[in-house]
Amino acid sequence: MTKAEAMAVLAALSQETRLDIFRMLAQRGSEGMPAGEIGTRMKLPFPTLSFHLSHLKHAGLVVPRRESRTVFYDAKVRTIDNLLAYLAANCRGRNKAAHEETKDTRADHPMRVLFLCTRNSARSIMAEAAMKRWGKGRFEVFSAGSDPASDVHPEALQVLKRLNYEIDEFHSKSWDEFAKRDGTPLDFVFTLCDRAAAEPCPAWPGQPLRAHWGVKDPVAFKGSKSAVHSEFLKTYATLEQRIRIFTSLPIETLERYALQRWVTEIGNLDLAAA
Repeated sequence: MTKAEAMAVLAALSQETRLDIFRMLAQRGSEGMPAGEIGTRMKLPFPTLSFHLSHLKHAGLVVPRRESRTVFYDAKVRTIDNLLAYLAANCRGRNKAAHEETKDTRADHPMRVLFLCTRNSARSIMAEAAMKRWGKGRFEVFSAGSDPASDVHPEALQVLKRLNYEIDEFHSKSWDEFAKRDGTPLDFVFTLCDRAAAEPCPAWPGQPLRAHWGVKDPVAFKGSKSAVHSEFLKTYATLEQRIRIFTSLPIETLERYALQRWVTEIGNLDLAAA
């Protein structure tokens, strides 16, 4: 599998409906499922169903076959096997004891994730919210900034409120709170803005894995009130798609090197069309 093919698979499955379709077909097994039954089960009109099946077919995740007048779709589970092999390439020679130590350490506590952007007023706040929703029970989530704003951006709070989050818990804070020598060990640190990624970061406790998941700043967008709101929603959706991919990983069983490649690849995904 090439890098482009891997990115196409990840992008296709990062969309909720396509993920549900693929999982349903994978569970059905070799008998496959007629297109009409897929549409009925998913409650999708034919044009929408055709759009999602086309995406899955292009990514090599499903294959159509015709029986008489009926078109069946089968899940190509082998594609997932190839994806995992691609992501784990060059990891097989690592020390087994080190792998067990890393795995056991992660099992000791919920994995701790810190999202960073300079002002900690929009992107990192929305990422914190999405991770709390999709990683509930597995992750302890924080966000911070190198130069935090006095308040969370009101449009970010409006988006979170619209998406049924309790917004009172979110506030901007300095990354100094998490950089104390005796502070809570972190497992992952993700930067969301180019400025934060370029700044000299503190020595985070716990030697966390780090990756840059750059997303355009919705605060910088200029337009009508509705257009600004749409831009914030788009930013949230991009962050949520990355986070859903991340939280679906078998993190507890992956070696550190393989996991670093995963989180780096997720940050490189172009999810604009997903």
